[in-house]
Amino acid sequence: MDFSRDFIAFACARSALRFGEFKTKAGRLSPYFFNAGSFDDGAALAQLSDFYARAILASGIVVDTLFGPAYKGIPLVAGTAMALAQKGRNLPFCFNRKEAKDHGEGGTLIGAPLKGRVLIVDDVISAGTSVRESVELIRAAGAEPAGVLIALDRMERGTGELSAVQEVERNYGVPVVSVASLDDLIAYLGDHPDLQRNLSAVADYRARYGVKDGAP
Repeated sequence: MDFSRDFIAFACARSALRFGEFKTKAGRLSPYFFNAGSFDDGAALAQLSDFYARAILASGIVVDTLFGPAYKGIPLVAGTAMALAQKGRNLPFCFNRKEAKDHGEGGTLIGAPLKGRVLIVDDVISAGTSVRESVELIRAAGAEPAGVLIALDRMERGTGELSAVQEVERNYGVPVVSVASLDDLIAYLGDHPDLQRNLSAVADYRARYGVKDGAP
């Protein structure tokens, strides 16, 4: 998809995607690093949210409510809801706080009620802990998870043969939609001479640790 390549260019320009040698949580030395925290001003968040909205619309997933898990999911879900509204799709959104509030409105959920099919909006999936907690909140409210939306799918194996994304899809029976994937990044590097010096290292990493595709 064209917006996937555009997102890679945007992430590189904002230094959200950097190249070099970075140690992952699994102890692997990765030739690239993605940090959604680098989208740290109003213009960047607006553009990121527009990419998220485009990915939702392109996915065809039926969604009634958007949910952003604390803490990174909070600005993402609010921004995505605004971007969707600007495209003619006005959806309610909700997010949670880490600690329950015992005064005022109380509870851990803020925003619209969790109803119908709920799309979880987050930055990445690593261990899948955030997704598990979100699914539990959604089901406890009597709603159903519709899927998960993330910025980048690293397409990288975890402890077994599946990636973290594939494990989420298998464990919860919902699709994971990403704005871009590692394959999109590799294609982008190959088309840009100023970045081609990073291509072989990223491709080698993909060959060593990657999964065959984005589905279980």
